[in-house]
Amino acid sequence: MRKDIILSIENVSKQYRLGQIGTGALGHDLNRWWHRIRGKEDPYLKIGEVNDRSTKGTSDYVWALKDINFKVERGEVVGVIGKNGAGKSTLLKLMSRVTSPTTGEINFGGRVASLLEVGTGFHGEMTGRENIFLNGAILGMTKKEIASKLDEIIEFSGCERYIDTPVKRYSSGMYVRLAFAVAAFLEPEILIVDEVLAVGDAEFQKKAIGKMQDISRGGGRTVLFVSHNMAAVKQLCSKVIVLEFGTVVFEGNTNDGIEYYLQSNQYDGYIGHYVNEAVEESGFVSLALLDKNYAIRTEFGFDELITIKINVKVTEQYLNSHIGFRVIDRNERVIFTSEIKLASEIDKAGLYQFEVKLPQQFLVPNKFKLTFGMHIPNVALIDYQEECLSFEIVETGSDFHLFSGNDYGCVFMDCDWKIL
Repeated sequence: MRKDIILSIENVSKQYRLGQIGTGALGHDLNRWWHRIRGKEDPYLKIGEVNDRSTKGTSDYVWALKDINFKVERGEVVGVIGKNGAGKSTLLKLMSRVTSPTTGEINFGGRVASLLEVGTGFHGEMTGRENIFLNGAILGMTKKEIASKLDEIIEFSGCERYIDTPVKRYSSGMYVRLAFAVAAFLEPEILIVDEVLAVGDAEFQKKAIGKMQDISRGGGRTVLFVSHNMAAVKQLCSKVIVLEFGTVVFEGNTNDGIEYYLQSNQYDGYIGHYVNEAVEESGFVSLALLDKNYAIRTEFGFDELITIKINVKVTEQYLNSHIGFRVIDRNERVIFTSEIKLASEIDKAGLYQFEVKLPQQFLVPNKFKLTFGMHIPNVALIDYQEECLSFEIVETGSDFHLFSGNDYGCVFMDCDWKIL
């Protein structure tokens, strides 16, 4: 069966010159021109470094994107995920024709509407109503077609009271509401949505995600969705593309793509493994945070199992000691403590390994630290490793993303609810 490809990205790359406007010095432009009239390749395509912000480069040129290839079928909802600086927004700008690729081709099979950032596509001096007609005209629609959708757009946006007010007076939330309504209801074949939806409130985010589902499933239209919100990606997308340093490192199933992203997205400064080579008597030898595949991680989904692996050395005199840990949030609040009495588990000195499993869907999305202790209660502190491991819980399996800005505490309790 032949696939209905509506968007094709072929060998697309985007190069920028650091610290310069445009391509840089006049000499570089003349060099490019001289090579072009002789039918030769742009000499600056042979240089340039990978777009890794954490390293100091030696070239003035950087590849924001490098050799991107993928195809999107009509009706697919594709999530584009990756760290900050991975190239997501650059890719969307290329697909939205905001800028052109340095090399490669982008082929479309339909009309494209984009929602990239607050303010894109609207004229501040024009009213909301006038901007609706302006955007529709840009998409190639007739005035009659736009007018037939006008009431739906205004109702969905929730901006009816201000629809005849210049949009420069709108709040960022109102701006995004109207911009999304225009992009969604003017029936483009391809809708491109960047992280801009995060500006909206919980009610609007829920409506927007529902609308994107409707236009893809019911209308057979294609959506490309960039977000750091893994729960929204999981809920909305039929497949994902993971970008890293300007290249595609994964394309496929949404759940597999999110897991790949979480495994590779280790935060700078976070520690998933601790080793103490100086233990002579009793104490912690090594500590690690592991995922379900026993790989060391520092970032986990809300619905993922986290395993703490503890290697501890115990001498004869401390067989009656306790070992335990505390989970602390970024506000330095102790969330909970867990410990065991060694005498109930072991009866002689030696090197022992323990595993502690943190329950899934328990810790609310947040950043956490772990402190470990070995002690005889009220008698002796044998070993104390303060905040030696840290990790983050990312939203992947609940509705917390719909209520951003609200404090839901530190843990989510699955209580026993009964209707009477």
